Amino acid sequence: MQIHSIGIDLGKTTFHLVALGASGKVLVKKKFTQKQLLAYTANLQT
Repeated sequence: MQIHSIGIDLGKTTFHLVALGASGKVLVKKKFTQKQLLAYTANLQT
């Protein structure tokens, strides 16, 4: 899975992350708490 761009909707208590591939196809669409989002993004491969 090669992520090309990431969008994050910042809310007060929940955060929504959408990751797109090079063709614009949605690869990841998840809802996180702040702690979960930090852990998830810290472990993404570059």
